[in-house]
Amino acid sequence: MPQLQLSEETKERITKILDISRITLHYGYLPLIIYLGYTRSDPKPTLIRLISPFA
Repeated sequence: MPQLQLSEETKERITKILDISRITLHYGYLPLIIYLGYTRSDPKPTLIRLISPFA
């Protein structure tokens, strides 16, 4: 089975893409879940009730 040879520039680009996607997933997962829950729920909560813990 032949080995795939990658240049250093290609390895750096792959590493950078993986780092950016890991950070995006890390900080974007919870807001995505909250957004999906907010838009798919019935009845939809008001924004004040969603933000305020005492409402």
